Amino acid sequence: MQIPDITVPTIAIAGSTDRFPVRRIFCVGQNYADHAREMGSDPDRQQPFFFAKPADAVVANGSTLPFPLLTEDLHHEVELVIALGAGGANVPAGDAAALIFGAAVGIDLTRRDLQAVAKKAGRPWDMAKGFDRSAPIAALTPGVPADNGMIALDVDGETRQSGDLSMMIWSVPEIIATLSTYVELAAGDLIFTGTPAGVGPILRGQSVRATIDGFEPLTVTFAR
Repeated sequence: MQIPDITVPTIAIAGSTDRFPVRRIFCVGQNYADHAREMGSDPDRQQPFFFAKPADAVVANGSTLPFPLLTEDLHHEVELVIALGAGGANVPAGDAAALIFGAAVGIDLTRRDLQAVAKKAGRPWDMAKGFDRSAPIAALTPGVPADNGMIALDVDGETRQSGDLSMMIWSVPEIIATLSTYVELAAGDLIFTGTPAGVGPILRGQSVRATIDGFEPLTVTFAR
């Protein structure tokens, strides 16, 4: 048997024919107080926690996706995604912005029914978050993103999520700094920065549109 020839996953860069290579995908949980409350947590006490998705979970803008396996409760979570052009360990928050290559609109797809079962059993919920095609991402806009701006998500034209980046509990520099105490960050890493309230189900045949002020909108459709 021959050694497999594996292609590194990439995402588009706005205004360029170049593409950004994806090394790893990290996500911060419950980074908006209203979402933390709807998930049954206390945002005044919760410290940042992280989970991961595989690099090849990325999905291009405009894709039509097969409905994920083993779920009847697929949920949407619109998020600002940060792409790192450099890395490091124990990065001070004041130095974190210098690591950022750009940012984009993303959707953290979640098999909520699998997550609920795992939580109840006290087990890891990797398979609820890190499944195939669970990370749709629009084209990256180079540069450091603003710390405010509308973030929203519609399903078949109906607004489900609406908030502002300024509502984050932990800022982007704080997220990068905290994550860098757990792992040594590197160029090519992506960080999903959390979602506002309003997460909910996606059904077969529905289209999802996610937006953040100043960024390319993201749309994906699920096959029937």
